[in-house]
Amino acid sequence: MNYPFFLAKRLSLTSGKTKNAPAVTVAITAVALSIAVMLASIMIVLGFKKEIRDKVVGFNGHITLYSMPVNSDDDNIMTMTPTLKSILDSVPFVNNYSLQAAIPAILKTKNDFKGVYLRGLNGEISTKFIKKNLEEGEVVDFANDENKNSIIISRKAANQLQLKLHDTIDTYFISDDVRVRRLKIAGIYNSHFDQYDDVIIFGALQLVQQLGQIGKDQGTYLQISTDNFDDISNNTLSLQQTLNKALAEGYIYKMYRTDNVLNQGVGFFSWLNLLDTNVVVVLVLMMIVSCVTLISGLLIIILEKKRFIGMIRALGSPIKMTKRVFIYLALKIALIGMIIGNVIMLSLLYMQDKTHFIPLDADSYYIDFVPVSINIPAILYLNIGVLIVTYLVLIFPSGFVSKILPSETMRYE
Repeated sequence: MNYPFFLAKRLSLTSGKTKNAPAVTVAITAVALSIAVMLASIMIVLGFKKEIRDKVVGFNGHITLYSMPVNSDDDNIMTMTPTLKSILDSVPFVNNYSLQAAIPAILKTKNDFKGVYLRGLNGEISTKFIKKNLEEGEVVDFANDENKNSIIISRKAANQLQLKLHDTIDTYFISDDVRVRRLKIAGIYNSHFDQYDDVIIFGALQLVQQLGQIGKDQGTYLQISTDNFDDISNNTLSLQQTLNKALAEGYIYKMYRTDNVLNQGVGFFSWLNLLDTNVVVVLVLMMIVSCVTLISGLLIIILEKKRFIGMIRALGSPIKMTKRVFIYLALKIALIGMIIGNVIMLSLLYMQDKTHFIPLDADSYYIDFVPVSINIPAILYLNIGVLIVTYLVLIFPSGFVSKILPSETMRYE
């Protein structure tokens, strides 16, 4: 029988008859606060990284494919040929792809004007992204000819030009000559990414192709979605090698250049990587606070249980087993604190995830609420890691038990 565990389970943590000793209460509180802060740090940073990543991916896709001109007289128009489609369909990590086209435009009101890019809204990634960030209106079916002259503009552009939902605006397109279209605002989106919101509006791909005088199977680039964001760099290189091989073997006649969202949003991803360092600092500091408090609590408990130590040692309990009793006792305190911290913080995080009741300054953080990503594996790893570190840290101070001699503790009994 594991009697140290049995004794630790039955041993009281109270200093009186009804309440915990102050040292125990402080230790439980410190552990609960530490685990709560660590959970909040990890879940919020995971949520923040996910939200920012989704925004960058929403504008760029995972991998972007460009057509390279063969000679100086050639253009860089992307043509979706049957051979290119078959190559992309044969690549295992490609989930879907869509032809994209954009054209520069000028939005003109009576009192103001603004230069933008009209991008054809095409593909699952872009459409879902705009629907998620839509503030007013709707994402109409741009494949329908009735919606050919509808657009979705950003909140920033709408405010600058004093436009409202369902307003019409004269839009000038300049290529070989000047073309004018009166477009109707079907929706207003707000991604809080000023770098994109300031210059991008969305409309029908057919309209962009018509204004750019290109065919229905042509565009400016191809947006590709993959099955694993974490392997984008390797997938980009693999796709480039596949296309180069097809060119060398004569299956395709044009060179293609690949790029990915990690390069296109390098500033954002570098910033997100810095957050990992902040999380590590928070975890280390909270772990130190928790361990120091537990150690001090353990030492106080040992002093309060001197008579108990003297009694079980007089009954023949080895020092090793006696130490283990108090390690288990301290782990019991840690577990109580961890359970309290987990319950309270996970409840708050769940509420934040569903209601977004804690706001953020979107101008500084690109998001108007504190994002949360409740990751079950991360929660389990954190709790297991805290428990293991706590156990290892408690081994040394538990050695104080050996300083307590049975003869001294029982002298006045």
